[in-house]
Amino acid sequence: MIEQLLRTPLTDLTGVRHPVVQTGMGWVSGPRLVSGTANAGGLGLLASATMSLEELEHAIVEVRSRTDAPFGVNLRADAGDAVDRCDLLIRHGVKVASFALAPKQDLIKRLKDHGIVVMPSIGAARHAEKVAAWGADAVMVQGGEGGGHTGPVPTTLLLPTVLDAVDIPVVAAGGFFDGRGLAAALSYGAAGVGMGTRFLLTRDSAVPDAVKELYLARGLTDTVVTAKVDGMPHRMLRTDLVEEIEEGSALRRLVPTARRTLEFKRTSGMGWLDLARDGRSMRRTQGRTLAQMTLAANTPTMLKAGLVDGDTTAGVLASGQVVGVIDDLPSCEELIDRVVTRAADELRRAAAHVV
Repeated sequence: MIEQLLRTPLTDLTGVRHPVVQTGMGWVSGPRLVSGTANAGGLGLLASATMSLEELEHAIVEVRSRTDAPFGVNLRADAGDAVDRCDLLIRHGVKVASFALAPKQDLIKRLKDHGIVVMPSIGAARHAEKVAAWGADAVMVQGGEGGGHTGPVPTTLLLPTVLDAVDIPVVAAGGFFDGRGLAAALSYGAAGVGMGTRFLLTRDSAVPDAVKELYLARGLTDTVVTAKVDGMPHRMLRTDLVEEIEEGSALRRLVPTARRTLEFKRTSGMGWLDLARDGRSMRRTQGRTLAQMTLAANTPTMLKAGLVDGDTTAGVLASGQVVGVIDDLPSCEELIDRVVTRAADELRRAAAHVV
């Protein structure tokens, strides 16, 4: 485990040793991965969207039993029980609240009043300006190279526009996997990098080995962005199932969609009223149609099939484009050590050329 080589506004704000964030990936970012990241000096984020409130509390307690280092929880700002989940973070003294969508101003204040760092994920400079004005401490910006829900603008263009728009720490995500990327992000003016697929492909990740091997075998052109899985642009591995979904009609997807919605209701412990409340929130905050909301209910179950159950034929596997340049499974400590060491070396090398 290496000493701190790169001090940035992110490390100062969160108390972590290295400016590396393990992003909140549903079914992937559980206690083992988060604590592995935290013990290695990075900022691990628990993914709570696929957990019930009770499961989230158990996960927080488990992380606490595994590490004394700071960590965070990624939350859905539009979840019907978002306030209850924030109260859990307050009660357990979690250091960082990360949000997949912009939280409301009163929720930001509630968390900040209890000393919790608030870091929403955003996809445009105007969104960063809004949450910064509401009191957010930092933002994470993901470019189009990133896995899961993503936008069309690459990180190299999106990042500078956000940096120009706000004066709070900005974490860059989408396309990062090694120390050269961290050095580049810091040179842009970012305070650190967020990595998802790279952390999924570590020994500390609980994703089944067969699925990891499937990822490792993929190249740079083996991901696809589709809106047909849950109604929103979603980058994932190109598989037979995804090709079938892409080519299938809405009518053909209706029965499997209903079946997976029922399965998600069962595994999440949510009642029909909770699902309806979340659906209304999606429609209000994201402008989703009824069809898109129905599709969105499928995503957790489809992801679980691959990332938890290990079914490489029936699951949907979210992935960033970096999957094409990853060829090993280090521990979180090995990964973070080499990323930070390489970044420091690259920054020294670049500085040597400055006259």
